[in-house]
Amino acid sequence: MNVVIIVAGGSGLRMGSEIPKQFLPVAGKPILMHTLRRFNDYDKSMRIVLVLPKSQREYWDALCREHSFDIEHAIVDGGETRYHSVLNGLNYTRQHLSSATCIGVHDGVRPLVSAETLRRTFTEASEYGSAIPVMPAIESVRFIDETDKGMSHAVDRRRVVLVQTPQVFRAQMLFESYGLGYRETFTDDASVCEAAGHVMHLAEGNKENVKITTPDDLLLAEMMLR
Repeated sequence: MNVVIIVAGGSGLRMGSEIPKQFLPVAGKPILMHTLRRFNDYDKSMRIVLVLPKSQREYWDALCREHSFDIEHAIVDGGETRYHSVLNGLNYTRQHLSSATCIGVHDGVRPLVSAETLRRTFTEASEYGSAIPVMPAIESVRFIDETDKGMSHAVDRRRVVLVQTPQVFRAQMLFESYGLGYRETFTDDASVCEAAGHVMHLAEGNKENVKITTPDDLLLAEMMLR
């Protein structure tokens, strides 16, 4: 059984909105509903664990009633950081979905992940232990050396990739890695597992799979989802 933990704890600040960005409407429905549907459409047997700030649960419930949203999902309270939110989702999974084989962790505001990316990440995680979707850097990249008065130098962009979600892992790897405790240097689930000594396998993502954080991203999502 595959499980996805969808983390949705963003605000609407960069959107200039008082509504948390995961609830902003796109193509007639909140972003978060489109995200959950992508996973359900790909695999109706996949179990969905949605991690939300406790203060937003009532609002989400009202949106589900308003839009007659009937995709089955469990709801877990978010934590102080993304790490702690994922940990809460993992604790729920361990207790209630103990037969999970692979677990994906996905950003709630990435509603444009493709079925092919989902197929690749879950299939390759089953084979290699992990699958981190990435895209190549297509613009020039520079490294800023903060210890040398802001000096910078060019980086070979062929050695740089842009990381997306869902980041998918064999369940036991993720449970063990998150059991080692929090570090401020963690930026995503791959960095947690890497710190635990695991080698990350990279998989091909899809260029549309952007994390919606700005009004321009919202326009792109509107166009794609319509």
